[in-house]
Amino acid sequence: MKCPYCGFGQDRVVDSRESKEADSIRRRRECERCNRRFTTYERIDEIPYMVVKKDGRRERFDRQKVLNGLLRACEKRPVPSSNLEAIVDAAEAFLADAPERERTTAEIGELIMERLKVLDTVAYIRFASVYRDFKDVREFKEELEGLLGGHGAGKLKK
Repeated sequence: MKCPYCGFGQDRVVDSRESKEADSIRRRRECERCNRRFTTYERIDEIPYMVVKKDGRRERFDRQKVLNGLLRACEKRPVPSSNLEAIVDAAEAFLADAPERERTTAEIGELIMERLKVLDTVAYIRFASVYRDFKDVREFKEELEGLLGGHGAGKLKK
């Protein structure tokens, strides 16, 4: 926090109080250079992370929804839930790094599939089959061949 009087970057907090509405914190600060006091208010950043769907709709990022999809893909597979949490954390961090606080489902889905492929190929194929919405057996076969051929997943152009 820079002092509004002298611009110095070091201060100490003299007093902290929650606002009456409990939506912000009021802090009295004292500059360590000029010793003048000033007040700052801190609020939680409530702008939600948004996901842009394939049809253009925007939707709030739902951590639980992503985790549920991963759990379904990893059902009866030897994948620790801590690894799934790590994938969801990575997706959320990826979203938080976006300048507009939003990403497309394609970007998030590719990140998730990239991480899932390393953990368990069967879970990866299950997730990809739902995410990529395979229309027929040929598309499914192409994805498997890409995976088995060592070329990574056969990126389908939609």
